[in-house]
Amino acid sequence: MRWLILALLLIPAAEIGVFIWLGSMIGPWWVVFFILFTGIAGVAIAKRQGTDTWNRARLMISQGQPPGEAMIDGICIFIGSILLFSPGFISDILGIVLVLPFTRRPIKWWVYHFLKRKIENGTIIHRKW
Repeated sequence: MRWLILALLLIPAAEIGVFIWLGSMIGPWWVVFFILFTGIAGVAIAKRQGTDTWNRARLMISQGQPPGEAMIDGICIFIGSILLFSPGFISDILGIVLVLPFTRRPIKWWVYHFLKRKIENGTIIHRKW
């Protein structure tokens, strides 16, 4: 909980700092343009990736396979979409990393191993159907 409170304080402060720094370099209207552009373009990419992931999960389920990788993809895309929709350059960069498939791959690997460790430790209960 401490980390969440710290993040809720530091991330907006860092975003404001980047706004001011970048605004002094390229001008405030360009900053507004880039924020709007990254938000719109990022949400469009996230929508496409989300639809592809949803279709892949449906296909895996129809074939009787668990959609584990597609679920992790979906979680990453969802979080990336939220970050892209929120104004700020730091959140946009993190959102793009989570939405694009080639940059999402290492994060998926980390999330998979994190969840696997939690299941093995008994923190997360895994039930087989």
